[in-house]
Amino acid sequence: MKCRIIYLTGFMTSGKSTVGPILANTLGWDYYDLDREIEADTGKSVVNIFESEGEQYFRDKETEKLNELSKKENLIIALGGGTIINENNFRIIKSTGKLIYLKVAPEIIYKRIKHKLDRPLFKDLVLNEKPEEEFLKRIKDILAERNSLYESADITIDTDKQRIGLTIDSLVKKICRMINEEN
Repeated sequence: MKCRIIYLTGFMTSGKSTVGPILANTLGWDYYDLDREIEADTGKSVVNIFESEGEQYFRDKETEKLNELSKKENLIIALGGGTIINENNFRIIKSTGKLIYLKVAPEIIYKRIKHKLDRPLFKDLVLNEKPEEEFLKRIKDILAERNSLYESADITIDTDKQRIGLTIDSLVKKICRMINEEN
């Protein structure tokens, strides 16, 4: 079966929203960021949804939007970091496309989120100026919960630029090659 949807997964700040539009443009496909789509539908930011409606409401909206988008073809979808923890979402993803895991080290994640207030799972740590160790513990705990799902992706790409010298351009080319090999 030819791949018609590429789903990008990985922890927050792994590069899904950066790589996704470039990859879509390279392939001539459409691009959707699942979080941005939910924000557009609700008129609220993800942080506001979490604060006013709760995480379960957000997760329900996530499943609705994923189900809607999964019926289309030739698109790249950047998933939220936790989208795949829902069994129904995981089934939708695996049955309608290829899942690419953008893997990044906890220390890199920390550097990218330590000042961000738009990440609901870390907002309290940022606001309370918690030390790096607390961020790393939470990152590692969340990764431990999601790791088996992330690792079940069709393709895993280590995006740790500092360690492997990967640029966005080379990452997109690498994904394109892997997709072409799969098709």
